[in-house]
Amino acid sequence: MRHYSVDLAAPSGGRRGTLAVYGHYGRPVLVFPTEGGDAGEFARNGMVGAVEGLVEAGRVKLYCADSFDAETWSAHHLPLEERAWRHAAYESWVLDAVVPHIRDDTGADAEIVTLGCSLGAYHALNFAFRRADLFPAALCFSGNYDPGTWNGWGDRGDAVYFNNPMDYVANLHGDHLAWLRDRLTVLLVCGQGRWEDTTGALPATRRMDRLLGDKQIRHELDLWGPEIPHDWPSWRDQLAKHLPRFC
Repeated sequence: MRHYSVDLAAPSGGRRGTLAVYGHYGRPVLVFPTEGGDAGEFARNGMVGAVEGLVEAGRVKLYCADSFDAETWSAHHLPLEERAWRHAAYESWVLDAVVPHIRDDTGADAEIVTLGCSLGAYHALNFAFRRADLFPAALCFSGNYDPGTWNGWGDRGDAVYFNNPMDYVANLHGDHLAWLRDRLTVLLVCGQGRWEDTTGALPATRRMDRLLGDKQIRHELDLWGPEIPHDWPSWRDQLAKHLPRFC
């Protein structure tokens, strides 16, 4: 399998990050790691191997990104609003460095799928909603989509609101909502076993399903059984089931 890694910096400066790429051709999929994960996490945990046939066949090309979680959402000593403001640096890196690299690699008109597990699922959904012009599909596995539940404290402002899908999806309306209905597709997948409740993933997935249904945004919910935990073996099986339908 063709594989390379590249070190990227946003034009605006700040932290650099690594992008690990797997494949030679196919629909680009931007993969966000789990909390605090790095660009190599997806491959180390067998996720690339789980869809190796798609990659080798040229149906999909995986772009696995670093996280900046330690300085943003996982910095629990900071109030939630400050964490959300710091997240802007990650957003800048993704939009101003990662996306241009993907488009240089796969074509200027490439429509990029976002994908993630656990905290990565939050990033996949949030980026797709905020920039559906770039990311028309989000594949979300075992995500908690409410940053306010992540040891959140302090007053909330616009930075939290506009990065909290549980808040802003409920208030979507008008022309923008109509555009999202035409543009965006969301897949929500979650087990019902160990850690899916304690991480908040299962209740958050169910609530997001209701919100998307209320707003008539195209989406699919796939809940796996009570024996399916919040863990890599589950996500490997779930990815192998669902990714072929998007590439």
